[in-house]
Amino acid sequence: MPKQIWFLIIGTAINITAASFVWPLNAIYMHNELGKSLAFAGFILMLNQGLGILGNLIGGTLFDKLGGYRTIISGGSITVIAASLLAVFNSIVPYSILLIVMGFGSGISMPAVYAMASSIWPEGGRKAFNAIYVAQNLGVALGASIGGFIADISFAYIFIANAVLFIVFFIFASVTYRQMDKKTDAHAYSTVIDQSKKIKDKSAFYSLIILSIGFLVCWIGYVQWQSTIAPYTQELGISISKYSVLWAINGALIVLGQPIIKWLTNIITEPKKQIYLGVTVFIASFIVLLFADKFTVFAIAMVILTIGEMLVWPAIPTLAYELAPKGRIGFYQGIINSVGAAGRMIGPVVGGVIVDLFNIQVLFYLLIVLYTIPYITTKLYDRKAVATSKKASPS
Repeated sequence: MPKQIWFLIIGTAINITAASFVWPLNAIYMHNELGKSLAFAGFILMLNQGLGILGNLIGGTLFDKLGGYRTIISGGSITVIAASLLAVFNSIVPYSILLIVMGFGSGISMPAVYAMASSIWPEGGRKAFNAIYVAQNLGVALGASIGGFIADISFAYIFIANAVLFIVFFIFASVTYRQMDKKTDAHAYSTVIDQSKKIKDKSAFYSLIILSIGFLVCWIGYVQWQSTIAPYTQELGISISKYSVLWAINGALIVLGQPIIKWLTNIITEPKKQIYLGVTVFIASFIVLLFADKFTVFAIAMVILTIGEMLVWPAIPTLAYELAPKGRIGFYQGIINSVGAAGRMIGPVVGGVIVDLFNIQVLFYLLIVLYTIPYITTKLYDRKAVATSKKASPS
C-alpha cells in the first residue's frame, strides 16, 4: 500500500473521530437536552445532509478541476471555522446553523479523499476504497466511544473536543496532502463540463443513477441508528455512554473484522453479490431490532448491521469507479457521496415522523420492506451499459 494511502487513512481517521464526537449524539442532544421533537431533530439533520449533498457535488467537481489537496483544504477550512464557533455557541439556533455548515464543509472533502485514493493507487481496486472505509470506522469507534463518556459529564466538552480534532486534521492535511496531487491520475483534472461534451454515451451515468437508488434506501435505514433509535434507547433506560458503546462496537468490528471480510470477499468476488448478501444482513438486523428491549439485544443487532455495511459500503464506490469514464472519477464519487448524504438527510425526517405518528415498531417493519429495493437496483443497474457495450462491439 503506497505511503500516500496511509496518509489518507490517518487523516480520515482523525477527521471522522472529530465528527463522531457530535453526530451520534445529535438526536439525543436536540431531543433530550434542548427539548425538541424527533421530527424537528430530523429536520435539522436533513438540512445538515442537504448541504452535505451540495458539498459532495462541489467537492467532486473541484477535484476534477483543482485536485484533491486544494479541495480538501477548502472543505476543511469551512469545517474548522464552524466547529470552533460551535464550541462557544451551542444553543438551538447557532447549533442548528453551525451543524448545517459543518455538513457542507465535510461534504466538500470526502469525494476528494475517495478520488485521491483511487487515483494514487488504481491497481488497488476495492482495497483503496476499503482502506478509507476502515479509517472512517476507526474514527467512528474512537469518537463515539469517547464522546459518550464525555457527554455523560457535559455536552460542552464534546463541542470543544470536536473543534480541537478538526484543527488537528486541518494541520495534518496541510502538511501531508500537498504533494499527493502529483501522484494522481492526470485525466482526473479535466473538468466535468469538458468531459460531458466528449462522452456521447450516457449509459454509464444512467447505470450510476439506478445503482444510487438502492444505495439511498440502504442509508435511509442505516441512519435510523443515529436518529430515531438513539432516543428510543434512552426511553428504555440505556445510558448515553452505553449507546455510544454500540458505535464503538460498530467501529471496532469493522477494523478487527477485516480478515474475515477479506476471506469472504475472496469467495464472493463480485461486488454485486456482496451487495446482495449485505442487504440480506441489513434486513436481519432490523428483524432483531423488532425484539430489542435491552442493551445486549441492541448490541447483537449492531453487530449484524455492521457485517452488512462492511459488505455494502465499499462495494458501491467500487462499482461507481468501474463505471466512471476518465476525467469523471471525482464527479462519480461525488454523486455516490451525495446519495449517501441524501439518505442521511431523508432518513431522520421520515423516521421521526413515523415514530411521532405511530411507533418505532412500525418504522422497523417499513424498513424491512424497503430493503427489497436494493436487490432490484443492483440486479438492473448495469443492463443498459452492458447492452450498449454489446452493440458497440464488432460482430
